[in-house]
Amino acid sequence: MSSTHSLRRSFALADVNSMYASCEEVFRPDIRGKPVVVLSNNDGCVIAQNKLAKETLDIYMARPWFEIEEQARKLGTIVFSSNYELYANMSNRFATVLSRFSPRMEKYSIDETFLEMTGINTDYSQYGQEIKDTVRQSTGLPICVGFGFSKTLAKLANHCAKKQDKWNGVCDLTTISEQELDSIMQQLPVSKVWGVGRKLEARLNQLGVHDVLRLKRADCKRIRNEFGVVLERTIKELNGEVWLEMEDVLPEAKQVMSSRSFGTRASTLQDLEEAIAYHAAMAGERMREKGLFANGVYVFIMNSPHDKAEYYSNSHSIGLPSPTNSTIKITKAAQWILKRIYKPGVYYQKAGVMLLDTIPAGGLQTDLFGYSKPDTKAEALMSAIDRINKKYARGAIKLASEGVEKPWRMRRSFKSPNYTGDWDELPRVL
Repeated sequence: MSSTHSLRRSFALADVNSMYASCEEVFRPDIRGKPVVVLSNNDGCVIAQNKLAKETLDIYMARPWFEIEEQARKLGTIVFSSNYELYANMSNRFATVLSRFSPRMEKYSIDETFLEMTGINTDYSQYGQEIKDTVRQSTGLPICVGFGFSKTLAKLANHCAKKQDKWNGVCDLTTISEQELDSIMQQLPVSKVWGVGRKLEARLNQLGVHDVLRLKRADCKRIRNEFGVVLERTIKELNGEVWLEMEDVLPEAKQVMSSRSFGTRASTLQDLEEAIAYHAAMAGERMREKGLFANGVYVFIMNSPHDKAEYYSNSHSIGLPSPTNSTIKITKAAQWILKRIYKPGVYYQKAGVMLLDTIPAGGLQTDLFGYSKPDTKAEALMSAIDRINKKYARGAIKLASEGVEKPWRMRRSFKSPNYTGDWDELPRVL
């Protein structure tokens, strides 16, 4: 065990393997050992797949399902529609388990969480195995864990843990020698570095930077002049310097949005009004979860640019008399906008609502005429609705303007039950 653990800043990154597919497998043990794919909104494209599907099917991210459906069926592939409610709940459970292992953590994405390891003076390889085993036992999710002296190195270590069997799902880059670390970096393409996408990779390749080690040894001044300060900091992080701090509290969003493509095209104003009311309610609920109030509302509607018919897209926004978190007020404003941008005779493919210039409750200011005076009755109503919907299911209480039948609803023909969020869809043991 190295004593440097108590002296240097160090980090861990825990990442769920094939998050969406793994969530489905937790409640369907009968599909383990089979190729599994998860489709996007309206069952259009493949957005996730398990390891076996990657090995047996020629699938790239967002490949249209119809192109490979026949081949996938022949190979016994199990297909699911996206079950975002289930994935979000399982992600929260994953993060809750991780909180046992570090006093500071940052939930970076639905399947990735950083842990501050500074001061936890233990064998990280064993600790990582304990984290991995505990998450698997508590949630059923398989994960990999990487350790490094910076967040960038921890993410690189996580990649090694996931891709190389010798690490057994846990890679600790804090205890190996500089020569061993350089050897590992030399074998990895520069695209494996956090923040290096395809375009940046191509530009780096033109300068002769093809692997991670070359980037680590690059001249920081030249990189800053050519690419900016962000990549310069990445190089310093690869050299074990901490430039990316833990985000204990995520920055407040300035906009909150809800939008979806329709399962079947919407052509009537009534269908669009229902869809806009639904998205206004969703955006309002998300905003209240963050303790925010909106100063404006933006609405857009559009058909597909690939339609034979003429492309039509329109949007509009308005400011509100005072900041609000009331779904009722937001929906009224959104419906007012919709009636001004709606064009008859168009088969609409998508619509959405965005809440603008959001501010926290502490930032509310009163005005001379009292328009911004807090509406305690409206806030109490919204709070009660949110509690009921959280306890039972989203939509248990809703505005009548959202409609009942919802023919425009997103198509999810292969959706699994919401095992963790709906009493009526709990797993049953026979």
